[in-house]
Parts: sequence; C-alpha cells; structure tokens
Amino acid sequence: MTAAAQTLHPPSRTLMFLEGRAIHELGAFLGALPLLSLAPRGDGHPVLVLPGLVASDMSTRPLRSFLTNKGYAVTGWRQGRNYGLRPGVQNAMVDLLHELNHTHGRKISLVGWSLGGLYARQLAKMMPERVRQVITLGSPFAGDPKSTNAWRVYEWASGQRADQVDPRFGGELAVPPPVPTTAIFSRTDGVCAWQGCMEKTGAETESIEVESSHCGMGHHPAAVYAVADRLAQREGAWRPFDRTGWRSLVYPDPNR
Repeated sequence: MTAAAQTLHPPSRTLMFLEGRAIHELGAFLGALPLLSLAPRGDGHPVLVLPGLVASDMSTRPLRSFLTNKGYAVTGWRQGRNYGLRPGVQNAMVDLLHELNHTHGRKISLVGWSLGGLYARQLAKMMPERVRQVITLGSPFAGDPKSTNAWRVYEWASGQRADQVDPRFGGELAVPPPVPTTAIFSRTDGVCAWQGCMEKTGAETESIEVESSHCGMGHHPAAVYAVADRLAQREGAWRPFDRTGWRSLVYPDPNR
C-alpha cells in the first residue's frame, strides 16, 4: 500500500447524500441517446461487463444494451448479485472468459463498475492473452479499502475483511494490467475517494474524468460515450482519449 493510499479518506456525507442524483443521470442517459448514437461503432468483439457491489446484471443493462446496439457481443457476469469474492466467484469469472474467448475466437474487453472494475483488472493480470483492454468505472484500486463508504457493506456481504486480498487473484490491486487500461472516475463520487480510482498515466494507461455520481456512473452519458470511444479502437492500436475540441467542455483535465 502506498503512502498516498494510506492518507485517503472516504467521500463526505454531503457527497454520499448526493448519490441520489443517479436516478436523474439515468434519465439524462435516456434523453441523450440521440447524441450518444454519434459515438463510434464497434468491430463486434466480445465485451464482458461486471457489476458493482451488491448489484447484478440488471444494473448494467442500460450500458450493455447501448454497447450491443453499437455492434459488440456483450454479456453480463451471470452470477446474480455481486456479494464479493465468495467461494466459486473467481472460478466462474475465469470460466466465463474462457467461454467467451472460445466462442468468439477473439480477445475480450472487460468493463467493470466499482467492485466489478477490481475484478476486471485482476482477471486481465491473470489472463492477459485473452483480454483486449480494461475499462473501470469508479473502481477504488489505488486506495485503502477503507477509503470508501462501502467497505462495511462489503464485509457484511462477503463475510471477508475489506483489506483481505487473495494474492492468487492477480496480485497487487494498484498495479495496472499488462493490457490497455482506462480508469473513469469522478471527483464528486460519493462512495469512493476519487484519488483511489485514478490510473497513473503510462504508455497504455490513462484516466478519464466525468462529473458523475458513483451509483450513476454506469449510465452517465459522458461515461457511456467514453466507454464506447475506448472500445472502438482497433486492436493493437490503442491511443489515449482525445480531449480536444468539444470534448474539453465535457471531460475535465484529470491531472489538473
């Protein structure tokens, strides 16, 4: 754990209270669909979308439906509600990656929301030969587990300590996967400290900032567009997100 991670604190009660805006962000997503249709289309490769803590594939349906309409072979994680790494969860995700890889004969892009993003990163470290890229949405991989307002819920749901990470599941959380990786985060996240959801900028790593709640990030119009933009890149030709032009009005400089 880094010194920076040790000093992070959970978001304020005010930001936590403002998580209720996630409902309005869903409405904004539905209203923005005509504009979102301008996002680039995909090449048909498989995309696995992983939900957050105590959420299920129902929570990712708007994002998955949108990506399906953009031409991707999209699937949810198929394990009901995400109650943490209970026995069998890790093996089921590994088996699903093998299945998707075998069925489509192509590498899989992993999109994970919150806890689902932690899974995505770790799976990519374990199976980089099967993963095309990783995109996380408000995933606290770089901070102390208790720098979120959800760590008690995790311990209750999973029956495990929040700081208990199985080293056999991909190793150190903060270490980026050996594949192109994008971390989407929000400074107004009311669940996770935003600093712990940022990726260090590198040859194949980046962060994209959106102005969103945590619970609405998976269907926030700016986040959805960014996901579509990242997925549309040709395999082996990854480039950082372009913030020039109109995008500079929607996506703040994450390093400001």
